[in-house]
Amino acid sequence: MLAMQLQKPGAALQKVRLPDPEPGPNQVLVRVAACGVCRTDLHLVDAELACGKLPLIPGHEIVGRIEAVGAGVTTLGAGDRIGIAWLGHTCGQCAFCRSGHENLCDAAKFTGCDFDGGYADLAIADAAYCYRLPVTYSDVAAAPLLCAGLIGYRSLRLAGDAQHLGLYGFGAAAHIIAQVAQFEGRSVYAFTRPGDAAAQTFARQLGCVWAGDSDVRPPAMLDAAILFAPVGSLVPAALASVRKGGTVVLGGIHMSDIPSMPYALLWGERIVRSVANLTRQDGIDFMEVAARMPINTHVEPYGLSDANLALDRLRAGELTGAAVLVTDTG
Repeated sequence: MLAMQLQKPGAALQKVRLPDPEPGPNQVLVRVAACGVCRTDLHLVDAELACGKLPLIPGHEIVGRIEAVGAGVTTLGAGDRIGIAWLGHTCGQCAFCRSGHENLCDAAKFTGCDFDGGYADLAIADAAYCYRLPVTYSDVAAAPLLCAGLIGYRSLRLAGDAQHLGLYGFGAAAHIIAQVAQFEGRSVYAFTRPGDAAAQTFARQLGCVWAGDSDVRPPAMLDAAILFAPVGSLVPAALASVRKGGTVVLGGIHMSDIPSMPYALLWGERIVRSVANLTRQDGIDFMEVAARMPINTHVEPYGLSDANLALDRLRAGELTGAAVLVTDTG
């Protein structure tokens, strides 16, 4: 199979030919049709997050069809279209797993980090951590739902019932969650890199009531804000725009340092909380929402061999929506 492989953190991915993998017990072998390019992939490639293994095939927004199943798999079969997301394994026994917080399991393993992901023709996954996808989405359109959508959805749930919601960093996750939030009757305020007129226009086209620079106060106080941009200096900026009793949700797996700030920004029972990974129930719930709406994912497709170009454009902030790698199958 063809794969784009990370051999050394901080270096470009290498195009390689590898033996086709075979599914083990409780696993499925999936022929990849499309795989989204996530900022977490970029953090791994740039050595801002540690890889669980090297060499590594990144990618955890995988859409494909099952070619074979391993022993013990009874709920999925050859030909089924499925999605594979970031959470790929948990212990099932710890206090976190038993209390519905498997996203916090200390023994969790992750797709495209602890084991090979979807920047390849074929991928292996634990059948219990795969998702059935709404039939109304094409393979390419469905790919961003599997992390940008899932993490965004968990972030939105942690923001509570906020009616005036700010989204900092209007990329793959924000453009999906802006649509979900409006579907739920909320007003969305989009914050972009200063001077990014294209992103602000994009946000308004998606129905945001306001779009502006991230260093500007919105025209109304926010009930909550979600930070998708991995920029620590935006935390005090968001707190300054959130009303007393409001929440600032940090939706990324990595963020630059949060600077010192006056206690007055936090005072008034404001809450700052992070989002860690996701649970399988998040995925089930979100796919039900995605089937009802539907969500219009804005994607830029790239060939699998162009994975480095897609990562470069994401790193430079040049993407509108989400980049998706497409294999010959897709």
